[in-house]
Amino acid sequence: MTTRSARRTRRTLQVAGAGAAALLALSACSSSDSDKDTSSGTSASSSPKLSGTVTVFAAASLQGSFETLGKQFEKEHPGTKVTFSFGGSDTLAANITGGAPADVFAAASPKTMAIVTDKGDAAGTPETFVRNQLEIATLPGNPDKVTSLKDLTGPGLKVVLCDKTVPCGAAAQKTLEASKLKLTPVSYEQDVKAALNKVVLKEADAAVVYKTDVKAAGDKVEGVEFPESSSAINDYPITLVKNAPNPAAAKAFIALVRSADGQKVLTSAGFLKP
Repeated sequence: MTTRSARRTRRTLQVAGAGAAALLALSACSSSDSDKDTSSGTSASSSPKLSGTVTVFAAASLQGSFETLGKQFEKEHPGTKVTFSFGGSDTLAANITGGAPADVFAAASPKTMAIVTDKGDAAGTPETFVRNQLEIATLPGNPDKVTSLKDLTGPGLKVVLCDKTVPCGAAAQKTLEASKLKLTPVSYEQDVKAALNKVVLKEADAAVVYKTDVKAAGDKVEGVEFPESSSAINDYPITLVKNAPNPAAAKAFIALVRSADGQKVLTSAGFLKP
């Protein structure tokens, strides 16, 4: 082979090599883009879009906080709607065991949650997400000068309690028994909101309710703390209901309740951390 031919051969090989390198680089870039697309697709599919209605059965004392969280949930998950049924935990539990369609149950005590779990109507183990403490609600300005639990037993004072089957009523009864006090209320109410409303409407002079309810009522009532309440603090458990119509969205709502954002809403309403 001549020197000139050898040079031509080397140049041909150099050009071919450069072309191959360019093809390899283009292939690698294309492969990388493809990997990114695949990765992105996998990520999106792992977090499916939520939709539909989430039905939440919750203790009456949770109404303000849960309605706030419901609006936040709907904003975070367009296409969803959160509907609530608030009331006495025992009544809500009975409705669930009776077949009422619900996705989430948040009770004001482990005892009322047990009504659901004992029947096998809870999916998984309920978890405590907040706690609540009793407080005396009096008329604005506290005209009857109520300063203690014992003052509620005074003659002529119209006092309202929650029914003993309701968590706030059971807690009140526990504090009265521990203090060796006997109190005959003018009425027993089916949930804490109804008991508080008696004072708001001036149909009663005082009621034993939760701190959260006194706070929510603002200047419509005046709150009186009493040390005996520390012996009857209620744990609030929450659970996914078995055969929930919308389990994916229900789990997401429970996650929001237990999240830092959810806890911030609940503690600002006066609830205690679990």
